[in-house]
Amino acid sequence: MTDYSDSSETNSSPLWFEEWFNHPLYLEVYSHRDRDEAVRCIQTILSLSGLEHQELASLSVLDIACGAGRHALELARLGCSVTGNDLSPFLLEEARKEAMKSQLQLNLTCCDMRHVPATGHFDLIVQLFTSFGYFERKEDDRLVLDKAYGALKEGGWYVLDLLNPIPLARNLVPHSLKTAGNLTIHEERAFDSDKITKTITITPQAGETFTFSESVRLYGKEEILSMLMEAGFSVAHIAGNYQGEPYMGNDSPRMMLFCQKP
Repeated sequence: MTDYSDSSETNSSPLWFEEWFNHPLYLEVYSHRDRDEAVRCIQTILSLSGLEHQELASLSVLDIACGAGRHALELARLGCSVTGNDLSPFLLEEARKEAMKSQLQLNLTCCDMRHVPATGHFDLIVQLFTSFGYFERKEDDRLVLDKAYGALKEGGWYVLDLLNPIPLARNLVPHSLKTAGNLTIHEERAFDSDKITKTITITPQAGETFTFSESVRLYGKEEILSMLMEAGFSVAHIAGNYQGEPYMGNDSPRMMLFCQKP
């Protein structure tokens, strides 16, 4: 059921995503991302790709950067053969526990998304909830697209979910304060060149304060389309949100790119 082998490089100091996504507080900060949202997202993906008309039990699906498995678990509930991949052993263990609790079959692998094997095995690959653009070099983002292409069967679908940078810039909230359980969470957001950065300071009612950071490269529509086509994909559709509404460049919160391997 689970393979936690990790083929990522060994670094003397962890990258932000290695540290933050492997910390138990991550799930508490993002507890508002719930199952209902995941169900809507998966329904949209199956509908807009046309895969809802196929026998779902015959579909092989890879969820890149699956986290605690919100989307992977929903696909497994529908009967798909699902592999969830992530770099965080902590989040993968949470996914494993939920799969066991729900009596779902879920294969889990632990590796850097730049090392996803080019198996040509999957009918569908999803990469959701802003899980792209983590690396210092754009070449590494291009490598992720190449790996997704290589892991798909001919005719397979790759759904890449990105933030839309135009409304993000217009509506950016530099500072926010919220609570989650017994935690007080202060978030600071800023643009740094072509990236959006967030500093998260978490203060429990009792105990030490923790600070984490996030940094995601933002891609405009034309640039990401060019990268996807360079990787070999044909882009069939762009949705503007998890409900599947059409992408509106100035207003849609997200760019969900539906790409197919010829």
